[in-house]
Amino acid sequence: MKAPSSLEDLASALRCLPGVGPKSAQRMAYHLLQHDREGARRLASALAAATDRVRRCAKCNGFTELDVCELCSSPKRDPALLCIVETPADLLMVEQTLAYPGLYFVLMGRLSPIDGIGPREIGLDLLAKRAADGIVKEAIIATNFTNEGEATAHYVSEMLHTRGLKVTRIARGVPLGGELEFVDTGTLAQALYDRRPA
Repeated sequence: MKAPSSLEDLASALRCLPGVGPKSAQRMAYHLLQHDREGARRLASALAAATDRVRRCAKCNGFTELDVCELCSSPKRDPALLCIVETPADLLMVEQTLAYPGLYFVLMGRLSPIDGIGPREIGLDLLAKRAADGIVKEAIIATNFTNEGEATAHYVSEMLHTRGLKVTRIARGVPLGGELEFVDTGTLAQALYDRRPA
């Protein structure tokens, strides 16, 4: 017996989510229709509303429903500091530390030539324009410590140095509360390399 075409369409649509393969998508589709139709309606409504309302902030390139997001329009933020992150989720993580008073720029990705993602695809032209506004004095690069994140950090650093900005990179090393015997050797080596006066 073949599944109804609308059920197949639902399962196929769910496959666009990261980490969701054909079996997982099918299980989700069956679950929503069998056990939680109201949840399915809420999900459909929330997806429709988000795709209609959420857009990119004109200043930081992050997600917002306004032309300029609340962070960028806040008078309490230091406009001389610009933290550059890969994703909106990374921005939220930095914000949750309550340790950063400046503004942000969200790349919406990272350089990955093997995947066809170059400077244009991650909006480096927008970043260059934003960083050259005469207000930004320091750019803090907070990309991930993956090969792609490091390549992106290097490219962004070179690009912003040529514009006369002070460019820094977030530190890396042993995590707070971490025990040395459980830290991988690469992280420990980097912590030794990036040591600071005690």
